[in-house]
Amino acid sequence: MRNFPPRTRHRVIASISGAMLATSIFACAMACVARAADLVPSAEQLAAARKEGKVVLYTANFLDTEQAVSKRFAQAFPGIQIEIVRAPTGALLTRIKTEAAANRMIADVIDISDRVQARAMVALFAPYAPPNASDYPALARTADRLWPRSGNAWTITYTSELVTDPPKSWADLAKPEFGKLRLGQTVIASGGGPFNRAMFERKVLGEDYWTRQAALKPALFPSQAQMVDAMIRGDIAIAPLVTNLAIPLAAQGAPLKWLFAPEGVPVTVFCAGIAKGAAHPNAAKLFLDWALSREGQALMVELGSFSALARAPMPQGVDAAAIKTWYPDDDEIAKIFTSWTDDWNKAYGYRQ
Repeated sequence: MRNFPPRTRHRVIASISGAMLATSIFACAMACVARAADLVPSAEQLAAARKEGKVVLYTANFLDTEQAVSKRFAQAFPGIQIEIVRAPTGALLTRIKTEAAANRMIADVIDISDRVQARAMVALFAPYAPPNASDYPALARTADRLWPRSGNAWTITYTSELVTDPPKSWADLAKPEFGKLRLGQTVIASGGGPFNRAMFERKVLGEDYWTRQAALKPALFPSQAQMVDAMIRGDIAIAPLVTNLAIPLAAQGAPLKWLFAPEGVPVTVFCAGIAKGAAHPNAAKLFLDWALSREGQALMVELGSFSALARAPMPQGVDAAAIKTWYPDDDEIAKIFTSWTDDWNKAYGYRQ
């Protein structure tokens, strides 16, 4: 659990028992589903993975999420360590390209949110498909080597200690009365998720949405992780936040409440693959096979992720019938990425 500020810690302690009970019930239900289709690696695969001993995971997902994944994987496969390198997608892409150019790739598994750029660098990934490849729709696959280990959706999240009359729509986040409550926003260039959210805003809420919101002077953050810490401290009161931060933190007792806006719920599907020339290829394959299995996906859903796996449930508290999901078109992103990023930076007065 994060270290909440002293003024909110008493709320965490008061609510954690109930949150843990609810999470435990949900986790047990998910585990029952998972056990029906657990991954059973061959003795040879398991022995080869254990001989390598570890997996180096480059991920744009959140550290809390990946630490929970690492713990569960270690329980399933003792003797194989996951070494996590976590950064926003933009920073990871720079690091990956630098390592590839020097022929010194450190990553074994790479999981990022920018599907367009991942497709452009697919040659840096080894051929790979999980045993249950047919359970993933073609739409969710970035390329034949890249698979949707995780995903998230955008909520409107607010700090319950500071907001008594919360926003009810994305349109509200461009209104002066909510700007006075201190808005937060993640910069567009920090990864595929923030770009998808910004793309949704411009296409669905109007060409002038960015300008209207920027006029309210929201605090800009280079990552969701930094922004949610600012929310918990009380530095900002309202912000777009992804489900795999909003849902688990609220369940842990953080002073956050979240909702899905009626105009639509932007969804980001990540893409994961095995780096070509990985130092630990057998352990990497075992990890991805497990992560993409029904058991691995059950864990991701438990942690607030939206899963692309066929027949996967939704995260706790999410009614699929009550939300209108919005998925970006990767081909369109490829055409507009640079110009729209420049437009967003100009509207918000952001300089990289």
